[in-house]
Amino acid sequence: MTVENNLKKLNISLPNAPEPVGAYVAYKKIGNLLFISGQLPIDSEGNITKGKIGKDLTLEDGQKASKLCVINILAQVKKALDGDLDKVKNCIKITGYVNSTDNFRDQPKVINPASDTLASVFESRGKHARAAVSTNSLPLGASVEIDAIFEI
Repeated sequence: MTVENNLKKLNISLPNAPEPVGAYVAYKKIGNLLFISGQLPIDSEGNITKGKIGKDLTLEDGQKASKLCVINILAQVKKALDGDLDKVKNCIKITGYVNSTDNFRDQPKVINPASDTLASVFESRGKHARAAVSTNSLPLGASVEIDAIFEI
């Protein structure tokens, strides 16, 4: 099964890859590695899921935000690979940053939907190492940010 077929089966439509919001590139290819810069939870209309999990937003809101981040990661991968997501051999690692309160302890649960989506899209090639980290603030007030490394 191709990655595009898996996306259709999961009812995931990839947006155009978002442009960087600072002085960096959205992706960088080095040898057989593809590094994707941190992606924010920006929806198809350009809205960012903003706020602090545990105060302004619920765990479920954070989970929806992490899925938006990974959809934007996939859009960047598609752009980097000239539209061919089947060039991905493995997802090596993702790091999820969760804008959360001091007493919020479920950062891994916030990032789980992103991990689950990668595994569903790339099947066994989508299984990856991961970190889920709490932070007191993220760019543009975002609730979640995720970066990724792929083998191509």
